[in-house]
Amino acid sequence: MIRYIFIFFLTLIAISSVECNAQIASPNKVVSHKPVIITGADQTEKYLPYLKGKRIGLVANQSSIIGTVSSVDSLSSLGINIVKVFGPEHGFRGNASNGAVVNNETDAKTGIPIISLYGKNQKPTKEQLADIDLIVFDIQDVGCRYYTNINTLEYVMEACAENGKQLLILDRPNPNAYVVDGPVMTDDKFKSAIGIHYTPMTHGMTIGEFAQYLNGEGYLKNPCKIKIIKVANYNHDMPYVLPVNPSPNLNTQQAVMLFPSLCMFEGTAINEGRGTYTPFTILGAPALKGKYAFSYKPVSIPGMSERPNHKDSVCYGLDLSTYAIDRLVKSRQISLSWLIELYNAYPDKANFFTPGRADQDISAFDLRIGTDQLRKQIIAGVSEADIRKSWEPGLQKFKAIRMKYLLYP
Repeated sequence: MIRYIFIFFLTLIAISSVECNAQIASPNKVVSHKPVIITGADQTEKYLPYLKGKRIGLVANQSSIIGTVSSVDSLSSLGINIVKVFGPEHGFRGNASNGAVVNNETDAKTGIPIISLYGKNQKPTKEQLADIDLIVFDIQDVGCRYYTNINTLEYVMEACAENGKQLLILDRPNPNAYVVDGPVMTDDKFKSAIGIHYTPMTHGMTIGEFAQYLNGEGYLKNPCKIKIIKVANYNHDMPYVLPVNPSPNLNTQQAVMLFPSLCMFEGTAINEGRGTYTPFTILGAPALKGKYAFSYKPVSIPGMSERPNHKDSVCYGLDLSTYAIDRLVKSRQISLSWLIELYNAYPDKANFFTPGRADQDISAFDLRIGTDQLRKQIIAGVSEADIRKSWEPGLQKFKAIRMKYLLYP
């Protein structure tokens, strides 16, 4: 209890310090006392009593922090009995490359078993949950259908429902919550490891809201019993700079904000910066030599991208590392212009979109987008305005559904 009170007062002191520093920096200006966003995890007073005396399973990675300290370390130091940690794609420490199989291990620092949900099984098994009373989910998401943390959330909820376990969600802001955009996946044939939900490409929900959506829209055979610790002082239009990189290739705020637009290129002949230390801020391909002055060379980077597209070849294209993100925020849209531009500039258009399921005429791009319509529209030269118009019926229907599950304005 003493340690809990100590941490609580440290949090108050930190918040006061931020406000005090603002006053010192601008002594002659009117200081705006905007409420400070406080994540669910940082509101320990709201959930510590609920964890006491229970055997806890924690779904976590490097973004799971209380203050600046790992949630595993913090909760353990506060006397919480964490018996198991479940890690998503990229692993518990967040140092595995995209798509890489992650094995079970024991955390060297705490001795706690770490179960990979991106290895032999994506869903916790009955045996893995047998010695757990409560599951806690605390992972930062970035608001895209093709970012696999929401897949992990569904699998964990399904396992909890099947095994009579409750799920406590420590909610975090969605840095891309301002945008609900892109085509809505409506056909099962486009389901894959990077998309299993009938949402637009960007859904505009936090993890807590998405959990309510999964329960309410019948994604689970039986609803999961959930308890959500909401983010304090937050709404969907508020900017949020992530305190920790959510995955190895989202290593800057610029990359996080560009991710919804640039991740589309993973299903094309264009390299989106993987194999560099500025992923998701640059675009290019060797075939664009002579059409763009900007160039870079993707290489193998352990823990980020071992086999990037166009490895060891000079790529030419676009440098978006200084692109004004405010333009995307104000438009409340993902960008289509870069996709259209680079397709039109690419000399070998027949090989711009990379293969996926050839027997079904589904490209890797289609699996990421959730439909084959966009690919066919790009090839046919349909204008951006008409492409966006074709998305509207699905978007309007989804937005009406989404409204039922929002926890924040």
